[in-house]
Amino acid sequence: MVSTRHVVYSAEKPQTEAGDLAVTLADVESAARTISGSIVDTDCKVSRTLSKLFDAEIWLKFENLQFTGAFKERGALNRLMALSPEERRRGVIAMSAGNHAQGVAYHASRLGIPAVIVMPEATPTVKVENTRGHGAEVILKGAVLEESAAFAQAYGREKGLTFVHPYDDALVIAGQGTIAIEMLREAPDLDVLVVPIGGGGLIAGMAVAAKALKPDIEIVGVQARLYPSMHNATYGGSLPTEGDTLAEGIAVKVPGELPAAIVQKLVDDIVLVSEAELERAVSLLISIEKTVVEGAGAAGLAALIAQPERFKGKKVGLILCGGNIDTRLLASVLTRELARDGRLSQLTIDIPDKPGQLAGVSAIIAEAQANVVEVYHQRVFTELPAKGTELHIVIETRDRNHLMMVLKRLGEAGFRVFVKGSR
Repeated sequence: MVSTRHVVYSAEKPQTEAGDLAVTLADVESAARTISGSIVDTDCKVSRTLSKLFDAEIWLKFENLQFTGAFKERGALNRLMALSPEERRRGVIAMSAGNHAQGVAYHASRLGIPAVIVMPEATPTVKVENTRGHGAEVILKGAVLEESAAFAQAYGREKGLTFVHPYDDALVIAGQGTIAIEMLREAPDLDVLVVPIGGGGLIAGMAVAAKALKPDIEIVGVQARLYPSMHNATYGGSLPTEGDTLAEGIAVKVPGELPAAIVQKLVDDIVLVSEAELERAVSLLISIEKTVVEGAGAAGLAALIAQPERFKGKKVGLILCGGNIDTRLLASVLTRELARDGRLSQLTIDIPDKPGQLAGVSAIIAEAQANVVEVYHQRVFTELPAKGTELHIVIETRDRNHLMMVLKRLGEAGFRVFVKGSR
């Protein structure tokens, strides 16, 4: 049963009828042979620090180190290799929020196949430019991925292009499943795989391979709480799927039919994570592993942050499925995390508008060995008397305890101090 700690809807997963699935282990093994030599067999290593932090054995699969920065190359290449000579000549079209786009564009260019990529209008600039850099024609169309898909399919029919779906395609699913083969080769004793879910291609392919190779392994999917589409499809829910999520790579309103059928049968649970948990996961991976991941790539770790007890003592495999994050967004995430940890704080101090007050405040902060990052006065837009002013100051401290010490000393000196959000 899905935990009610992070969702407002919980239900037992309906039982599905037994039957053949669209993808088998043989398909995944065939895909592995097809893409071998053209895809990076990325590292899969234990993180000693994360393992200690979560009291589990945490294995990380660094798919953010693929040439295009994401796992999507695997499925894209497997699909492209199945094209007929005539289909290669005419070219392909794909819709994607970014990583599938880059995977199709890169391998299509390498194979001499013309490619058109349709991307949602809000796609991060870094993903748009990287896709163009691989030689594809990029069309920005649609507010969400589903609108981009409708346009891409119509445009593809008009131009005679082969549509390469990012997740609702058996060959694409099989290609993504090769990650599970590699992970179980390196860590055959894994108890659970925690896999991000957008349209479902990655978790479907990995579930097929992993369950066939190790039937008792647990497969746990992860979705952003703002886009619980596979959760809804699997548990019969109706949670809203909308909002501006850090994990735009898995912000899919409607999952693929083929992946959904596989998830229904093979996936054990789906966890929903908050934006704060996604941000925390991105920050932890940079600070601990010195590796950059996008929001979707950090979703697996976000699940451990959300529900640490369920993974305690287990051997857990996480897929860092992508690293294509806009640098300005990354800077914002890291700064916000510093604020949450009490290492960066904005203080508002009521002071008399006369010489020496700023110097007095600065001296106290310096004596406490904190650092002043930014400072300014507010004399006009304030409710203080005309002879008063608000001093807004941003300080850097070691941790929350250090911050509390600074606040205590300012208070003892007679200053009224308010931390941002507490007034």
